[in-house]
Amino acid sequence: MTTDHGYPAPRMYIAGEWCEGGHGATAPIVNPATEEVIGAVPLATPADLDRAAEAAEAGFRVWRAMPIARRTGILHAAADLVTEHAPEIGRVMTVEQGKSLAEATGEVRRVADALRWHADDARRSYGRVIPSAPGTLLTVRREPIGPVAAFVPWNFPAGSPMRKISAALSAGCSIVIKASEETPATACALVRCFEQAGVPAGVVNLVFGEPAEVSSRLIAHPVIRLVAFTGSVPVGRLLASDAGSEMKPSLMELGGHAPVIVCADADPALAARRAAAAKFANAGQVCTSPSRFLVHESLIEEFTAEFVKAAEAVVVGDGLAEGTTMGPLANERRLAAMERLTADAVARGATVATGGRRLDRPGYFYAPTVLTGVSADALVLTEEPFGPIAPIIPFTDLDDALATANALPYGLAAYGFTESAATAERLVNELQAGILSVNHCGGSVHEAPSGGFKDSGYGREGGPEGLDAYLVTKRVSHLLGS
Repeated sequence: MTTDHGYPAPRMYIAGEWCEGGHGATAPIVNPATEEVIGAVPLATPADLDRAAEAAEAGFRVWRAMPIARRTGILHAAADLVTEHAPEIGRVMTVEQGKSLAEATGEVRRVADALRWHADDARRSYGRVIPSAPGTLLTVRREPIGPVAAFVPWNFPAGSPMRKISAALSAGCSIVIKASEETPATACALVRCFEQAGVPAGVVNLVFGEPAEVSSRLIAHPVIRLVAFTGSVPVGRLLASDAGSEMKPSLMELGGHAPVIVCADADPALAARRAAAAKFANAGQVCTSPSRFLVHESLIEEFTAEFVKAAEAVVVGDGLAEGTTMGPLANERRLAAMERLTADAVARGATVATGGRRLDRPGYFYAPTVLTGVSADALVLTEEPFGPIAPIIPFTDLDDALATANALPYGLAAYGFTESAATAERLVNELQAGILSVNHCGGSVHEAPSGGFKDSGYGREGGPEGLDAYLVTKRVSHLLGS
């Protein structure tokens, strides 16, 4: 079913059936490029959530008992369907989230590859046999933890849900996932691929609703065995606390404020181009986005000039329009945050080198912004901007740059540019981040883990470590004979 705007009408998926919420309540869905209401998302009742959890319990029993070769085959079939439908899913994502069509379609194709990787890696999740006393067989088994409750945000409408779904199902778990009410149709399209691939009823359940009500109900439900969340630090704290009170493990991938250190021996023009490309991807709405640019004073002028040039070359517009390289922000909240952070920085003495304004057109558009002369007490240096603002500040001594980079409570991503192997190793050893890139600002890859520490959360997604949270380790001691 589609709306009058050609936008597919979102539905919840519970126990193998597409459905509305039990009381018929909905919330509007807005196209951020036009501010037009394009549809409505159904909101779950407590009874809907209980039904989803109970379906996940039943689905788990079926899914974990299925031979892993058959499970893997179904997941590969789902990945093939995601790849096949990537152009249309990407278009849906652009309409509801705003990012450019190229970014959206690329995101969908990447999540299909992530699903394939997880499915194959689960076949290598070995236990072990431990040498023991004669007549005793001592083994370690790795088993799926059980039904998972997952909560994901709007900035990567395909990437965030698929990280949770692919890891859970590959490990042999079932899942109830609450996707964002702002970007629901992308999640529906992904779940439809699992349905068409033959995933049994109850293994994947998709719900929407008032976030606090959904999370409290699902986390407390007795069948849920793991809580997985991607989102802000404040919400992560609440969900982790709720999970802890129920003695349930949790996986938290939270916010960041990633520093970029451009050392004295780096190529400033190259560093600026690579950092700017990462900064304005997804309009800066990325938890690992580079967001504090610490540049050696000898390079600051050339770096800033090249960064401003790159920012001014960004083509801002509707993500569906040909040539657009940066779409709108996802909602009015983010737009207001950009205006507030820029105004605060300017009030404290910063200069707007480019941008610094809302674009005069419908939609939540904010110009790519570069700030110089930023005071150390400016909010943009301590509060995660989550948008297209780049504050550039000079440093003289690398010790000071590292201290500034590590001063915040975040520890998700960090970036460094240097031509010295010794300096690069120092950055690796001293930057407090779970993800570090040297001489580039690359994103996540399926084969390696991503995650943070300090206030940026705990646990890892991706790589062999990505299945750890979804598995329990069981020690088995078997006395042989009578």
